[in-house]
Amino acid sequence: MSLPRHRDAVYSPGMHEAPQPLDPLSSFVTAVDHVGIAVADLDAAIAFHTKHFGLEVTHIEVNEEQGVREAMLRAPGDTEGAAVQLLAPATPESTIAKFLDRNGPGLQQLAYRVTDVEAAAEALRSAGLRVLYPQARRGTANSKVNFVHPKDAGGVLVELVEPAADQPATH
Repeated sequence: MSLPRHRDAVYSPGMHEAPQPLDPLSSFVTAVDHVGIAVADLDAAIAFHTKHFGLEVTHIEVNEEQGVREAMLRAPGDTEGAAVQLLAPATPESTIAKFLDRNGPGLQQLAYRVTDVEAAAEALRSAGLRVLYPQARRGTANSKVNFVHPKDAGGVLVELVEPAADQPATH
């Protein structure tokens, strides 16, 4: 059986509609928060993205718990859209160092902004997905984060981010 060519395709209502989301989780996800890129040299990566794409650094920090140096970048004037997070290892044992050893630099994660990271993680666990931490951990700018195992998310490490109460909706 072959698929119809585009001009021969027939549309019927409901044919291409997405499946309905899990009711409990759909109320938690509010936006794509950021994409994370693993890099060996944070300063060089910042220079590349600012020079070639005109992105602006909106936040830099060292997250000792996760063993990373990180920077959040945005398009000029964009305060609400998805950010680019550059992640460099702060220690050779960090998850990012291991990722770089295994895969080299590149896209490392996709992060969804949620209203309640603990409730979102519980809804995903109830749906049979593996969530990496029993309780949320501190993320960028004191956000709370947890992750869905890549084997349960089509090979993508999915981060759930609940911004800190004293921070804007995005980092």
